[in-house]
Amino acid sequence: MTPVPPVPPTPPVVVPPRQHAEESAAPVVRIAVHHLDAYYGASRTVRDVNIGFHDGQVTAIIGPSGCGKSTLLRCLNRMHETIPGARTEGEVLLDGQDVYARGASPIQVRRRIGMVFQRPTPFPTMSIRDNVAAGFKGFGGTAPSRRELDEIVERSLRSAALWEEVKDRLKDSAIGLSGGQQQRLCIARALATGPRVLLLDEPTASLDPISTQKVEELVYQLRGTVTVVIVTHNMQQAARVSNRTAFMLGGELVEVAPTSALFTTPKDPRTEAYITGRFG
Repeated sequence: MTPVPPVPPTPPVVVPPRQHAEESAAPVVRIAVHHLDAYYGASRTVRDVNIGFHDGQVTAIIGPSGCGKSTLLRCLNRMHETIPGARTEGEVLLDGQDVYARGASPIQVRRRIGMVFQRPTPFPTMSIRDNVAAGFKGFGGTAPSRRELDEIVERSLRSAALWEEVKDRLKDSAIGLSGGQQQRLCIARALATGPRVLLLDEPTASLDPISTQKVEELVYQLRGTVTVVIVTHNMQQAARVSNRTAFMLGGELVEVAPTSALFTTPKDPRTEAYITGRFG
């Protein structure tokens, strides 16, 4: 009887790493920063920064306290210039147009580049609904009908993952919300204008772990719908929510790379020293 030859072992199945849809194609740069310097009086706190923020992606900016990351964020929508004695030099291009060009309206810039700050800032005398509506009405233009405004409010609250929690209490004061809900309300208010870019300046710094998780989930869900730039001291948070991460030190942009690459194979020894806890 002829022996049956042994069956060769089945080769292992190689599963390719998950790739987000927005990363599979060549990215579009929504904001391009060229040779940006920022000053407080004579002190230069952002030094010759060049960086592009990709459309529909989340970019995290990390670095030690005082490295200039929040200042860079405020320069993107001209909030930096609202501080007495502050000024900028260089270019910030939104869809190819310089937001600092002569004749550019800071109000319209901030409509297209929304911002949420470290601590929740709901308007204390307004209802939940009116807080969101204020985000739209605060920039002028044609006044929407009440029905249109209600649709904007609902859409914004849904985008901020808050609608189901507040839909039956829209007339209640926003101050009655928890801290995490207030922060998501502020995000909804920023989204009400339909911005191209959303800036988040340490949005979970004052929140408890559960509220932090909800905000992180929201930021992750915003991928593909709006360009997000988030400043954070929490490197684990940057790793969880961002497509790309930028590291700043002493006002300079040291390195920017896909998040997984920056945290596993940084190119600059200063980046490696920071992410491994040798300083910061």
